[in-house]
Amino acid sequence: MEQIHITDVSPRDGLQNQQIAVSTDAKLRLIELLVRAGVRSVEATSFVSPRAVPQMADAADLVPRIRAAVPGLRTSVLVPNLKGLERAHAAGAQEIAVVLSATETMNSKNINMGLDAATGVSEQTLHAAHALGLRTRAYVAVAFDCPFEGETPLVTVLRLAARMQAAGAGEIVIADTIGSASPGQVKERMRALTGVVPLQQLAVHFHDTRGMGAANAWAALEAGVRRFDASVGGIGGCPFAPGAAGNLATEDLVLLAERSGFSTGIALPGLLAAIDFAEATLQRALGGRSIAWLRREQARAQGASAAAATITPEAATA
Repeated sequence: MEQIHITDVSPRDGLQNQQIAVSTDAKLRLIELLVRAGVRSVEATSFVSPRAVPQMADAADLVPRIRAAVPGLRTSVLVPNLKGLERAHAAGAQEIAVVLSATETMNSKNINMGLDAATGVSEQTLHAAHALGLRTRAYVAVAFDCPFEGETPLVTVLRLAARMQAAGAGEIVIADTIGSASPGQVKERMRALTGVVPLQQLAVHFHDTRGMGAANAWAALEAGVRRFDASVGGIGGCPFAPGAAGNLATEDLVLLAERSGFSTGIALPGLLAAIDFAEATLQRALGGRSIAWLRREQARAQGASAAAATITPEAATA
């Protein structure tokens, strides 16, 4: 059975915009539950300005605690520049990610610099991380559509992906930041991207704003992609897309993959336990498109188990 690789981004991309402050203990517990479910790769936090993203202010405390609690876990952290990289390295991070938006306006709105300058900072950060012996990922954000400029030209996405790969990024993550992609677009862009990035280095990051997250994941699978970001319970969402439903849910992706002949190594009951914890922490209902069915299956299995436990040995042998 062919393996697909899932990075759960709920601790970083999922939690960063939540209104309820999440403690370091709670973040660590969520990660531990994900690992118990079989998740082997997480995006844990970001070393951005605590003033800009207060939810990630504990990054330097969280990273060493993760390494102590789950030492074999692949853990990446987002860094915006060399200063963020320095902080991440001091905290013991072993893998970093940079985020490069593919349009002029998105970079200007987000980080107050143009596309060329932002590309240079990302390349500089990747080179420095490589020199430190760290693993690296590079996101190409708004790779389908930009909330300010409309459709992002494919030629721009190809050029930026190639530059990130040349700068040493071990994984290039093509991000549908506002959740506007469709399966046809995904197939087209993935096929074109394989001409500039080795397929084994290509990953995708989908949002479910228009209800097509799982369909887009299937289109990427058909195009040969085997590396995916997802967020348990669908936690997250783009602040530039009003009403955004959040990230592609890890449970939806696992269900899709496992029912289609792929192996993920991730157990759905374990993901439900992580969702239960996240719901209690964030004080709201969570879950992807499949959550109602998964809950019914969970209740059915628990009922069957309880019924079996009531059968006496005499009845069982009658």
